[in-house]
Amino acid sequence: MKRVPFQTLMVQGTTSDAGKSTVVAALCRLLRREGVRVAPFKPQNMALNSAVTPGGGEIGRAQALQAIAAGIEAHTDMNPVLLKPSSDTGAQVIIHGRARTEMNARDYHQYKPVAMAAVLESHARLCAQYECVVVEGAGSPAEINLRDRDIANMGFAEAVDCPVILVADIDRGGVFAHIVGTLACLSPSERARILGFVINRFRGDITLLEPGLDWLERETGKPVLAVLPYLHGLYLDAEDAVQPVQAGRGRFRIVVPSLPRMSNHTDFDALRMHPEVDLRFVREGEAIPAADLVILPGSKNTRGDLAWLRAQAWPEAIARHLRYGGKLLGICGGFQMLGHSVSDPHGVEGSAGESAGLGLLDLATVMSTQKQLRQVTGTCAFDDAGARVEGYEIHMGQSQGLALALPAMRIGERDEGACSADGQVMGTYLHGLFDHRDACAALLRWAGLMSEHRIDTAALREASLDRIADAAQPLFERLCEFAPSNS
Repeated sequence: MKRVPFQTLMVQGTTSDAGKSTVVAALCRLLRREGVRVAPFKPQNMALNSAVTPGGGEIGRAQALQAIAAGIEAHTDMNPVLLKPSSDTGAQVIIHGRARTEMNARDYHQYKPVAMAAVLESHARLCAQYECVVVEGAGSPAEINLRDRDIANMGFAEAVDCPVILVADIDRGGVFAHIVGTLACLSPSERARILGFVINRFRGDITLLEPGLDWLERETGKPVLAVLPYLHGLYLDAEDAVQPVQAGRGRFRIVVPSLPRMSNHTDFDALRMHPEVDLRFVREGEAIPAADLVILPGSKNTRGDLAWLRAQAWPEAIARHLRYGGKLLGICGGFQMLGHSVSDPHGVEGSAGESAGLGLLDLATVMSTQKQLRQVTGTCAFDDAGARVEGYEIHMGQSQGLALALPAMRIGERDEGACSADGQVMGTYLHGLFDHRDACAALLRWAGLMSEHRIDTAALREASLDRIADAAQPLFERLCEFAPSNS
């Protein structure tokens, strides 16, 4: 008999990056193993790392990963509110997968009742379709300045009356203070709905931790549901923060500027795993090293990030790189930067205006109010063998110019992207283009790496989901004890 501990269970964290996304993914995989129809859900997400659903909507990358863990197609109901920051104070507001408007933080606070209605509508639809919904909170419920009109953590849990488990990351240090301090910031009703705690990313001798666990349970009156291990070598799509890269792994060096508003950095995950590639993100103020391939990544504020590139002397470094025979690839916003100009007449990514591009491809880009959202499959036009490519488009702008006559990709009957006549510069709107093993190999060949290695990202992702599920099995068993199966 399959076990369904709760119809809705919420996973909250004491901090950002405590492991909420991973715990939700693990529980989704475990429930799927039980034969339970389960769906992930995150009421409100703030991230520049988004995914396109099969239906052409936009959701947080973590919810797309959790849908894979659950064995279902991603849907916009899984993340009804997505905020994509375009500056330190403003963000694009996406409701049910579609961009609605740009707002500053104060205006969005007033908009939250509208957002909450969308959240509750999506949650109700998921509950009607699935036996269990596993919910991910955002940030921490201890952010008391955001408690009024909260839709992301306890505000949602109270609205739907669901139990909560609290995750804390011991690898950060201060795990007991994080848990006790979080409880102290909650109201009595909010504290009451917390079932217990999950301590994440533990490594070492568990017997040395046990006195602290005993103290925590006595102090709070709530149980430690599980201690989850630190798992190395996972291949899981990150929600936002750029994952650390082990420099010097391979002989082929790829350099990526770490743009202030870089989006969809998961484009580089397959390259991170390639044993012959040394992938490096270059941050503000760091020296720009020599490389075989430079990649300009996606951006949520193309003109703003162009200004940052100039301030960091990237145009000069790129010109030197090309003189010495290096290759240059631009993805989405990075592709737009390669042209003569980027114009934003409506101010969709910030202030209205026009910026000069790098002038490396004969094209110009104009930002529009309509966002292009689609999953695509096709072939690599630059590759003699026509390697298969799979990816997705998320962009506001349209590019026009003579450079498009020499496309980078072919998507059905449509040409996509552009290549320079000398073959040194390429641009494309496709995200995820390194995820297909054939396209990844073709792009690396174009850049100068002849390699027999093939990275199967789907297999790596599935193996990682199984690893985190196996590690979380004790947590699932405890949850079943606290709420016996109702099926």
